Amino acid sequence: MAKYLPKNVEDLINELGRLPGIGPKTAQRLAFHILKSPDRVARGLSDAVARVREGIGLCRECFNLCTGEICEICDDSSRDKEVICVVEDSLDLIAIEKTGEFKGVYHVLHGLIAPLDGIGVDDIRMKELQERVAKGGLDGELSVKEVIVATNPNLEGEATALYIARMLDGLDVSVSRIARGLPSGGDLEYADHTTLSRALEGRGAM
Repeated sequence: MAKYLPKNVEDLINELGRLPGIGPKTAQRLAFHILKSPDRVARGLSDAVARVREGIGLCRECFNLCTGEICEICDDSSRDKEVICVVEDSLDLIAIEKTGEFKGVYHVLHGLIAPLDGIGVDDIRMKELQERVAKGGLDGELSVKEVIVATNPNLEGEATALYIARMLDGLDVSVSRIARGLPSGGDLEYADHTTLSRALEGRGAM
């Protein structure tokens, strides 16, 4: 970073540049936007960043982000608890929710199987998925009828989907994969609502 910038501005640009999808020029533009904004805007952003992790935990059923023991989706009596959609992270869950098409519940893996990156089955919420399906939900009162695998259509996503299908083989549950409405190598969070809706509607058995 050029030495003609004050150190606190330099530090802000460097920290913004660490965020995913933010390059050096974008980080610089954001930093100067904050500098030009009223104090209340800058302080509001600072306070929001400082508080973002306060009270945030994982739902004990689906492992989505939440502020209590159970997330709003799992706690919603109108959702179909017999259908579980498996996603990589909460961003993918949000993308699917925005379609308004899915009425079941979720299971957030918090990662995908990626041996080259040293990420194995034990590093994600795979065991919890197996237990959840086998015992029938949080309190063992439900019979899970279908597991929809909605991982990204890339190498890691496909490997994870295949592992889930094999892991659940033998249990009385249908395992399906969202249809190829998504481009190969694409991410769920960037897909439009129509594409995601068609992918859910056209899912096929594994």
